[in-house]
Amino acid sequence: MHPISRCEGVNSSKAVMDYEFKQKTQVERAKVEDNFEFEGCKVGRGTYGHVYKAKRRDGKDVREYALKQIEGTGLSMSACREIALLRELKHPNVINLQRVFLSQPDRKVWLLFDYAEHDLWHIIKYHRAAKANKKPVLVSRGMVKSLLYQILDGIHYLHANWVLHRDLKPANILVMGEGPERGRVKIADMGFARLFNSPLKPLADLDPVVVTFWYRAPELLLGARHYTKAIDIWAIGCIFAELLTSEPIFHCRQEDIKTSNPYHHDQLDRIFNVMGFPQEKDWEDIRKMPEHGTLLKDFKRSSYANYSLVKYMERHKVKPDSKSFHLLQKLLIMDPTKRITSETAMVDDYFKEDPLPTSDVFEGHSIPYPKREFLTEEDQEDKSSANKGAESHGQAAKRVRLGHGPHQVTSQASDSHGHQMSRQQVSEIAPGPAPCCR
Repeated sequence: MHPISRCEGVNSSKAVMDYEFKQKTQVERAKVEDNFEFEGCKVGRGTYGHVYKAKRRDGKDVREYALKQIEGTGLSMSACREIALLRELKHPNVINLQRVFLSQPDRKVWLLFDYAEHDLWHIIKYHRAAKANKKPVLVSRGMVKSLLYQILDGIHYLHANWVLHRDLKPANILVMGEGPERGRVKIADMGFARLFNSPLKPLADLDPVVVTFWYRAPELLLGARHYTKAIDIWAIGCIFAELLTSEPIFHCRQEDIKTSNPYHHDQLDRIFNVMGFPQEKDWEDIRKMPEHGTLLKDFKRSSYANYSLVKYMERHKVKPDSKSFHLLQKLLIMDPTKRITSETAMVDDYFKEDPLPTSDVFEGHSIPYPKREFLTEEDQEDKSSANKGAESHGQAAKRVRLGHGPHQVTSQASDSHGHQMSRQQVSEIAPGPAPCCR
């Protein structure tokens, strides 16, 4: 037989085999719609896709699940990264990826997670609204302490396995509702997570802008090219302060920013208005920051002489001699090399005084927070209108994500965590102009 004819025969045979294999796997592949009931149960949406509350059709398992449908067709790099990491990571305080479903006809990808009824964004919003209406709801010291301890425990596990989360904020901290894991914290949304043990190039080259602005460490805002797990610790400090006060500690109101530039004047100004201007004796390496020259040009040290974390927290009734303040101070040290680690934070004196942290953050109390509501098609239309309005201001939908201020994608985000919000939605969270974008 002529060589070319032989090759054609082989290719033809291979094509038949490939087709048969494809047909066989398509028939055998588990279909998400056959296994789970979720129609009309949408609880979240955003640039990542949609999230549905789901139950197994066979009725053998009464647990509730979250089905996250990845936006678009096929797998994005963010989805691949999240799936790859979550398949390896197993910890009580990290969201558990149960299964991945591939839908052949429409090339959709579905991720199956444990369902968490609450998240810190909603919990903090609930208390902020109550305070604004002069009907404050008591936040038990035990609950705040247990939340923080479990966040630190989950992050310590990630860091011990050389993983940076890089997008910690209240919207990404889920809390389980009634059930076997009642009151258990689950760190979610690993789409920005990275291994940091041996990067091929500076992490800033891979992703020039990481961490939502209100929770972004000062070294990132000053253009640090090599950054460490200390960026997650700063974000945890911001979350801790927010739990203690019900207010975002570094709330920045600027709307329009260039996402590719890590330097952000207004966000730095907000940090200095709380912490004071960093002294070079306290942060020697600040002179090595790429944006140090811009910092000296834009800011005057004397303008922040009367600001300090002590004064800020005192205004919120947190005493400077309390163990909670002492731990907060260690989490929010400007110099990343001096910032406390998650491991050291977990053995801090704050966690040794009564009440001790518990595995159920609601222990001893009923859960006052409302359950997630299902989103309607009308909600979707309102969201689309908001998106068009934002895009007309020059904001690219794929790059801009708003939520609790700059809150954004979560594995089980609700309406407020999408990539755009109307001004009315923003005003419910914080007065004044829409907060800064990502």
